[in-house]
Formats: sequence, C-alpha cells, structure tokens
Amino acid sequence: MNLAPRIERRYTTCPHDCPSTCGLEVEVIDGRSIGRVRGADNHSYTAGVICAKVARYSERIHHPDRLTHPLRRVGPKGSRQFRRISWDEALDHTAEAFLAAEREHGSEAVWPYYYAGTMGYVMRDGINRLRHAKRYSGQFSSICTTPAWTGYIAGTGRLAGADPREMAASDCVVIWGTNPVHTQVNVMTHALRSRKKRGAKLVVVDIYDNPTMKQADLALLLKPGTDGALACAAMHVLFREGLADRDYLARYTDCPADLEAHLATRTPEWAAAITGLPVADIEAFARLVGTTKRSYFRLGYGFSRSRNGAVNMHAALCIPAVTGAWQYEGGGAFHSNSGIYGLQKGVIEGADVADGAIRRLQQTEIGRVLTGDPESLRHGPPVTAMLIQNTNPVSIAPEQELVKRGFAREDLFTCVHEQFMTETAAMADIVLPATMFMEHDDLYTAGGHQHIQFGPKLVDPPVECRSNHDVLCGLASRVGAEHRGFTMSPRELIDDMLRSSGRGTVEELEAESWIDVQPSFETAHYLDGFGHADRRFHFRVDWQHVPNANIGPVGPWRDLPDLPDHWGSIEEATPLHPFRLATSPARSFLNSSFNETPGSLSRERRPEVMVHPEDAASLGIETGDWVRLSNGRGAVLIRARIYEGVRRGVLIAESIWPNAAFPDGRGINTLTGADQIAPYGGAAFHDNSVALERVRQPISFEPDLARRMAEPVYA
Repeated sequence: MNLAPRIERRYTTCPHDCPSTCGLEVEVIDGRSIGRVRGADNHSYTAGVICAKVARYSERIHHPDRLTHPLRRVGPKGSRQFRRISWDEALDHTAEAFLAAEREHGSEAVWPYYYAGTMGYVMRDGINRLRHAKRYSGQFSSICTTPAWTGYIAGTGRLAGADPREMAASDCVVIWGTNPVHTQVNVMTHALRSRKKRGAKLVVVDIYDNPTMKQADLALLLKPGTDGALACAAMHVLFREGLADRDYLARYTDCPADLEAHLATRTPEWAAAITGLPVADIEAFARLVGTTKRSYFRLGYGFSRSRNGAVNMHAALCIPAVTGAWQYEGGGAFHSNSGIYGLQKGVIEGADVADGAIRRLQQTEIGRVLTGDPESLRHGPPVTAMLIQNTNPVSIAPEQELVKRGFAREDLFTCVHEQFMTETAAMADIVLPATMFMEHDDLYTAGGHQHIQFGPKLVDPPVECRSNHDVLCGLASRVGAEHRGFTMSPRELIDDMLRSSGRGTVEELEAESWIDVQPSFETAHYLDGFGHADRRFHFRVDWQHVPNANIGPVGPWRDLPDLPDHWGSIEEATPLHPFRLATSPARSFLNSSFNETPGSLSRERRPEVMVHPEDAASLGIETGDWVRLSNGRGAVLIRARIYEGVRRGVLIAESIWPNAAFPDGRGINTLTGADQIAPYGGAAFHDNSVALERVRQPISFEPDLARRMAEPVYA
C-alpha cells in the first residue's frame, strides 16, 4: 500500500543577495525533502510573490551535482582532478597551509575572502571572527553597495527611506536604475498596486528597454552613466517653472539658493546632448514629479555601478528634496533600509579581537592582489593562502584575466567551501561541501524592506555537507583561534545578537518568523530631521567625509563635484573602443547563483550581447553571429542579438554566465575594470568601453554546462 507523503508547510527566509529577502512558505515532504516554494502571504512586503528561480528551489537543493564530499586536488590547478578525502584530512591540510603561510610571511599572508552568496548573519559574517582572532588580512567589501550607499547617505545622512510598501499609496512611482522584473519582483508588486488602485503613473529610467521599462507610462532610455545630467535638468525645470517647494527647501535642506544658481545652466537642452533623451521627455518627467506631490523614487543599484555612480545616486536623490515629496505618504525616496536594524553582531564577527592595524584589502581588486600589485597589497606581504565562502570570484570579479592568473599560482593555497563545483572551486586545493539555507539556522535582515527574519533548518543536508559555521569552528581549533563565538551554536549566536540589540530572543523571533521594525512615518520621511549633524538634507557634499563604511578615499575623489552634476569620469567611447558595454543582470540567474539549475539554464539559453540594428548593419552582424568584444583588459567571444531596445553605441550582455559558457573560457567580466569608483570604491560593471567586430571564421561551440557541473572528481 502506497502512503501519501506527509507535507508540512514551514516558513523561512530567502538567503540570496537580493534586497527583497523574501519570506517563504516551503513544503517539507516527509521531513526529508523540499517540494513547492511559495511567497509567504503573511509577510507584508513579500505579499505571496517570489521570483521564479526561488520558486523552483527544489531543483537546486536536490540537484544531483551538489558537492557532497570533501575533495583534494591531485592534478594541475583548474584540471578538476580531485580525490575524495575525509573531513579531518581536509581541515588538517587547510590548517597546515594557513600555519605555514603565517610562519613564512606573517598572519596577513592569509586572506579569508567572502561575500553574499548567503545574506545570513551567522553564515555570511562568521568568517570575520576567524579573520580577527588570527589577525589575517581584512577585506573591504566594496563590490556591490559602496557607490550607491555613499551617494544616498551623502544626501540623507543615513541609509534609510520611506516605507517601500508606500509605493502602493503613491500617485507616481519612479523606478530609477533597476530592473525589478528581473531582480526584485516585489518592487513591481507594490508599484503596480498604486497604478491599479490610484491610477498612478510609472516612470522608469534605465539604459535599455528591459521588461520593467515595458511597464512604464514614461520610459526614459538614457545613455549609460548620464543619470546625473537627467536629474540636474529635471531640477532646473522644477525651479524654472515654480514647482520647487521653497518652504520645504528652506526648512529641511542645506543650500537651496546655491543649488538653484548652480542648475541655471543645466538646462534640458544641455542634458539632452549628454543623455540622448529628447528635451520634451526631460521636461515631461520634471513636470510630472513636480505636480505630483506623492512621487516615490525607488532608486536601484544598477546606475551606481559606473565610475560616477555615487554622484548619480546623490543627484537623483536630490529631486524629491526639491519637490518636497518627503512630506507625503507615498512620496520621498528609498534605496535601502539596511541602516535601520541596529543589530550588534560583534560576537558573530569577533569584533572585540579585531586589530585595526591589520591591512584591509579591496575585494574588487582580488586580481591585482593575487598577482602581486604592491598598491593593492598595501605594500604588505603576498597573499599565499585563502579560505573562500559565499562567492565565486573566478566568474564574477572584475579583471578576470588577472583573477585567473592569480588563482593559477602554484604558491597560492586555496580552500573553497561551496555547494557546487564552481569555477573558483575548480581552482582550489581543497573543496569542502556546503549546506544550503534550508539545512541550517540563520537570521536575515532586508535592504529592500523592514523585517528581521528567521531562517530555520528545515531538512538535513547531505551527510557530509557542513555549514559555514561548522567549518570555521573546525579550522579555529586547528589554527589556534580562540573566541567564545566558536563555542556557540548558530541559534546561540542569533539569540545573543538579538538580546544585545534589544530585539527580543531567538525563540520569540522563531515564533513570529519575521518582525516588522519599520521606523515611524516622521523618522522614515526625515520630518524629524535628516541624519546629518545639522539635520538637513545635503545638496552640497563633502565627499571624503560621507558617513559610510570606507578605508579612505580612493579613485579620483578630489575631482568629485560638490553639488549635483553630470560628472564625466566614465569610461567614454573612443575611436578604438567605440561602444559602451553594461553587464546587466539576467532574470534567471543571481550573479553566478542558479546558473547550475536546469530551469534557469533553459530559460536563459546562452550568452548574448544586444546590439542596435543600425550598429549591427554597419558591421555586417546578424542575430546569432559570433562577435568579439574587446578592450585593454581582454576579449570575449559571444553571440549577437539584434535588439531595437538599446541605443546606438550601447551594448547589453545580461549576466553572469560562467566562463565555460564562452568558446575560449573568457566570460564577460574579462572586460570590466577594478579601478575604484570615487570616493570609497566599488566595481564599475556597467561602465566599459569596448570594440565590437564580427568573427568571420567559423566557431563550433555548444557548451555542456550540466557536464561542467558533474565532473569534479577523479579517483
């Protein structure tokens, strides 16, 4: 007799590197496996809606090619030749390599390297406890948020904004520099509620005609890196036509008269020449937000990933300050609420044993660090040993040629803790199998909303998979790292953090699944004052003193404009490299996550670069042709897709595909630079000048990515 499976529905939290941090309802089948994954209806921001790739999570957690045993390299680096070993052998060998590096070059020769493959506080940030206890090299994590957060905080003084659920109460929603249909579907949930219930207008500002742009009432398709010009021209019109809220400006902002004078020459005609937008569209945008008090600016990350990204973010943020939209429900601006939580994670990170004299290396400069660049090494010792968790730099880091050369060094020992045989894991000396989020406990907060959320263990992992915390504790005991955090369980660490932060206990959070900590309307809309010492919104910026995390000013920071402007620091097209390339996110991937799952691979099909029809015709290119993109950093072979939704001179390659998906093993980040975005750093993934040419010799190449994932071990 066949018994029906026992299905239990449990709440948890999506751990991936996405501001939505969705509340999930998961089917647990017979206590052992995962079935359907849905958005949690009782989560006020998720509101029952999640992206398709997470809804298909059973194909990821139960993927036949998951890593399930520790491995040790037995062939050349990158050969994927490994043998299965025990956990004790893996941890002992790794600890011996770390201790040897420390004996030869000092503790800074070891560099624990991580990022946001999970956003859980315990599993993401615990690596810093090992770092601090052993005085290993620090990491300044600048690859994603730094330019955006710096530009936003430059205006508001803290990283917080109007409740994102207020989009549903808006009369005009401006989605700027993000494609939430691909990356944050919940933004669209709340934005489209306002259209349905209130007849709100939707404005979208972006660099190609993506699915979010197709939803817009007013779609502003501008050239990459020119957002500051659009913002300045819009504010010019607001002042010129009497649409600026002068009472609000006098009460809440620092220098409105100086701003107005500065903008006198930033006319729509000036901006049209820079952005490529028609003057009429710039003026229509300004009049729409100027006459619609409930205008909500949802500012994304994409437009900050340019060499002038911090300036662009600040300029766009200035518009609702000029209109006074912050005063109204459904008005104001939002980028991230990451500054509202106040969680004390000192025990998780081992902050009490951190040594401020230890160097901090730029995450984005990993290629330069590993190839011995003295500036990137801060004139210190070489990095000769690494532990890597939650990131895949051999696929996603800029300056890929340097990154791959660095990982190929025979004198570099690398231990990679991963869920799949990624391209970084393939270069490792030791590979350790990792749990997934439903297989361990953790705690999460959201950049995109206002909830503290619990993620309980729902099922057991494959027998030999271990969590990040377990690996760190195992290494700590072998390398002599002492801290009380290594003696605590994940639940104990979560409970300690919640109690010390005045946020209750782990039992209370688990009972609720998530708690809403949205600040009051007055605080979220800065009606009780902005975050600067003078309590005013700042149009004028002292860039080297913006209160965002940093290791000192970098890049051409002395040239930053002090008032909103178009800052021409971008990698402009040249006769040698006449196209501008952006590596925008694909819908079915999340950075390099999900590019191993059948559902995502079948939907994305293959790497392509979008080319305007006239550009394609001038170069004899047709859809499906192989083309070569190149600049001083390298060259990439990729298929062309003719698409009218890009501007002439602009190329879009939705990413991130693994390097193995390209004929010569060179992925799109071969072309991106690691030069730092002023003032505090970051990677300009959407700011690359390249040459484009049709490849005339035939190329026979169809990547078998499933096979790539399935061949890690040779006895």
